[in-house]
Amino acid sequence: MRDLRLLPKAHLHVHFTGSMRPSTVADLARQHGIRLPEGVTTDAPLRLPATSRGWFRFQRLYDAARACVRSEADMRRVVSEVIADDAAEGSRRLELQVDPTSYAPFVGGITPALEIVMDEARTAGRAMGVSVGIVVASSRMRHQLEARTLARLAVKYAGDADGDVMGFGLSNDERRGRTSEFAYAFRMARDAGLASLPHGGELLGADHVEVVLDQLHPDRLGHGVRIVEDQRVLDRVASAGIACEVNPASNVSLGVYQDDAHVPLRTLVDAGVRVALGADDPLLFKSRLVAQYEAARNVHGFTDPELAQLARDSLLASRAPRSVIDAALVDIDEWLMSPPEPSDS
Repeated sequence: MRDLRLLPKAHLHVHFTGSMRPSTVADLARQHGIRLPEGVTTDAPLRLPATSRGWFRFQRLYDAARACVRSEADMRRVVSEVIADDAAEGSRRLELQVDPTSYAPFVGGITPALEIVMDEARTAGRAMGVSVGIVVASSRMRHQLEARTLARLAVKYAGDADGDVMGFGLSNDERRGRTSEFAYAFRMARDAGLASLPHGGELLGADHVEVVLDQLHPDRLGHGVRIVEDQRVLDRVASAGIACEVNPASNVSLGVYQDDAHVPLRTLVDAGVRVALGADDPLLFKSRLVAQYEAARNVHGFTDPELAQLARDSLLASRAPRSVIDAALVDIDEWLMSPPEPSDS
């Protein structure tokens, strides 16, 4: 089997706070005198029920980690480290989701917070050979007017160059808020050429995905795995060319599926859905990008040519510059032509 760390790929679903290394959040907590709950510091991945109570526990742990990021230096460290980690795993493109309202109190507002992330993404991405785009993500837990404010901010910094904002997202508990209330913010973003990147189809099923499709007109679905519950919705997503950012470790940790084997990765691919594997929040799920490819290989039986196609699809679903995509596609073919590593047996 070929080394999956050497397979060029794009990482399209990872959140700013959730991308932190466990050692980094522990270090920042010490610096700022913050006591972290055990769920953040343990080496074991979360295992929660797919209920409101389970999500509440996840959010409490996530908020505890987020509270450790309290300065421009902290923010730059998080960005540079996630880029370094992705570079080590073969990522040629990273699209990092960030809600700047979380860090605005420490750096003078949402605009400076976003500018810090963008600047470090350009600097670190250039140094490490990773093309980086930024997704400004609003939250279902907040008012629709905040989403509109964030959409205007995203539009202000929209662009195609590395470090620019290339997408607008909607995250947090899918069961909260009315999807239609966020339609205006997404329309502003789409009109400016930004990708529409809402979460959908993880905590709620295919019926809610249809609402997301009709109201937010996504270019990609964050998760989307539960479209397999309705053949008509599955066919609609596939025929529309909407990519699904599938995060198996997240699905298992949040109780959507019992284990990796139940994640419908093969069903999505066989239906013609473009899939981009992601790690979502590796800080809490203890599983980074390559581990998702390993699960596809070892649990779902994907061959190296099929894994190469997953990598191609991740790049083609990205907003990376065409030159980055083309170079990575050539290198994927070279990876596939390289001899497999000898087995241990």
